[in-house]
Amino acid sequence: MPQVVRSRVRALHAPPPVAPVPRRFRSLADREAVAVLHRAARVLVASLPALTDRLVEALREQEPAYRAAIEGDPAEIWQEVYHSLRHNVGSLIQPREFREAAHRTSRRIGEVRAEQGLPLDAVLHAFRMGGAMVWQDLVDETARRHPEDIRLLVHVAADVWNFVDEHCGVVADAYRRAERRLVWRRENRQRLMTAALLDGTAQIADLPDTAAALGLPEDGRYAVLALGDSRPSPHGATHPPLELPAGTDAVWHTGAEADYAILPLGRSRGTERPDAPEDAGPLAALAAALRVPAGARAGISSAVGGLAAVGDARRLAETALRACPAGGGVVLLDEHLPAALIVSSPALGAALADRVLGPLDRLDAADRDVLIETLTAWFDADGSAPRAGARLYCHRNTVLNRLRRFEQLTGRCLTRPSDAVEVSLALTARRLLPG
Repeated sequence: MPQVVRSRVRALHAPPPVAPVPRRFRSLADREAVAVLHRAARVLVASLPALTDRLVEALREQEPAYRAAIEGDPAEIWQEVYHSLRHNVGSLIQPREFREAAHRTSRRIGEVRAEQGLPLDAVLHAFRMGGAMVWQDLVDETARRHPEDIRLLVHVAADVWNFVDEHCGVVADAYRRAERRLVWRRENRQRLMTAALLDGTAQIADLPDTAAALGLPEDGRYAVLALGDSRPSPHGATHPPLELPAGTDAVWHTGAEADYAILPLGRSRGTERPDAPEDAGPLAALAAALRVPAGARAGISSAVGGLAAVGDARRLAETALRACPAGGGVVLLDEHLPAALIVSSPALGAALADRVLGPLDRLDAADRDVLIETLTAWFDADGSAPRAGARLYCHRNTVLNRLRRFEQLTGRCLTRPSDAVEVSLALTARRLLPG
């Protein structure tokens, strides 16, 4: 029995050509070869079920990726192979009548296999195995019944294999299109899930699916980072202009006012509060290691327990972001709670600043700014005049004189705890609130 195309099977994984091969001029020998091809193909049409059985078995033995699909639903795979063979062999006989149906079948196979996650290489391998089997049966049928015509099949061999390559191209194109749709759907689903977590609108019943889709533990501990002043990446998408410490996992989401990162902190510790002081260490370390470009602002929430509380963490992170200086930096909410109080109620903060610091506004701007700067340095130095003087490059007595003048102008006593608290909050309000 002739073995005309056994060597072709060795090249089953070769990539299909993109452009169709132009039709060539047919000689008399070509027309005779086409007649021989049609005669053999009609015999194949009559034995398609047996050919389908052989191809399915060959796929089971030679293509591991198809083996699981065949074992999972053998009837579905058999029908797919049968319809593909029927349309493709029919296209050899009546190209105009069968071509579009054959293309639809090939496109459908590419789409279904992409949705099932079967590798594209395996799908193309299956098509080329089918092409090799059909061609060999054509050769065998001609050699058995009309051996004198076997030489004529050489004239149509290129056409047959170009046909196989054409359908490999159709399958690959449909597969990649379906794959892109699947990726978009998966990413869009993940975006919607992340947005629901941050908005606090996620349903409790949906949390297990959300946890699985995002790769997050449902009962874990979390913080949220809110990032202002995001900048577009070279690819057009918003990319956070910061670098998280090595080993820090994050699920990012772009919001209207800021970018957000859900930061897993580990699993909840049984009945202990998930926002217990032990969380302060990792969060403080994260805030210290966070690197943001000049002008960028970042706020980090307190820790919360479970995915259901991520919305609360987002609101806390936004409060921390509002407490961040206009010049940029990183604010960990747990370390800036007084500032968080001010920005959480800006009207009250402005009223406090006006009441406590209002008398200073009657001074010249330069004089007023000197007193404000001295007060700020004194509070930052924990009430130490020498350390405040060192920061301001002046003598401690100069600091004390300025503080006494402030007390005289405002009627406040900085050694009285309640007055010191009000002055400190008023300075924070003056620094953070607009106007």
